[in-house]
Amino acid sequence: MKPTLLILAAGMGSRFGGLKQVEPVGPNGETILEYSIFDAIRAGFGKVVFVIRESFADDFKARFEPKLAGKIELEYVFQETNKLPEGFKLPEGREKPWGTGHAVLMAKDVINEPFAAINADDFYGAEAYQVIAEYLRKLTDPKKYAMVGYQLNNTLSEFGSVSRGICVTNADQQLTKITETHKIKQEGEHILCESETGELTGNEIVSMNFWGFHPSIFQNIETQFIEFLIDNIHLPKSEFYIPFVVFEMILKGQASVDVLTADSPWFGVTYKEDKPYVIEQIQKLTDQGIYPAKLW
Repeated sequence: MKPTLLILAAGMGSRFGGLKQVEPVGPNGETILEYSIFDAIRAGFGKVVFVIRESFADDFKARFEPKLAGKIELEYVFQETNKLPEGFKLPEGREKPWGTGHAVLMAKDVINEPFAAINADDFYGAEAYQVIAEYLRKLTDPKKYAMVGYQLNNTLSEFGSVSRGICVTNADQQLTKITETHKIKQEGEHILCESETGELTGNEIVSMNFWGFHPSIFQNIETQFIEFLIDNIHLPKSEFYIPFVVFEMILKGQASVDVLTADSPWFGVTYKEDKPYVIEQIQKLTDQGIYPAKLW
């Protein structure tokens, strides 16, 4: 069975100042999201599921469906703040989305096969899709998951701080701990962060939200989301992150996560000032023949 690609595209891009998902970065106006889908098709994925906001669904579909029709199966699910488990009611004044864990949960009724989950505005590189597709095609154990890891110093922005999930692995390259670390930024030869140490080496492996899951994870996400809401529903900025779900499952012995590596570049648009760099890097990959000048 071909794996599915779940693309988390409902974020509003507050630091970027708009919808990063539809910013043109390719030679013919292609978006990062389109390069992700192009790489996924080449790697053998059979379906793409978009998690989007219903408010921009029509514009989103009008932009992407003409390019992708007939190339890969497409489905859409909506992440809205009022989509909560039975017994919970959206608190008055809550505007912030519930986070990546909630976003993945929105796809539980349309995905029944092993799947990869990615951010819409991150460029992960062609080899990363090959590596995780090969893993997912062989995945039969409902307690086995995967993550594509990247080296921290290759994931920073020159224009502001970033948040990263810093990973610890065992001798078998399985994830044992993931720590969400905030305000990471390069200052001269030092990489500073908001943590106990206050400084990082740059060699740490980080999660860029490129996960490989068995569909069994949906039940665990739902269970943990209910627990999260009991404790946090009235906190207006509380978020339910996928790394939290995964780490909790590791601690309870409910899952193991293989950390995969790929010789692929990562880059993304966190701030508006990042966009020229992304355009330059994609042009280089196009010039090298890794991507056609016109994707579709």
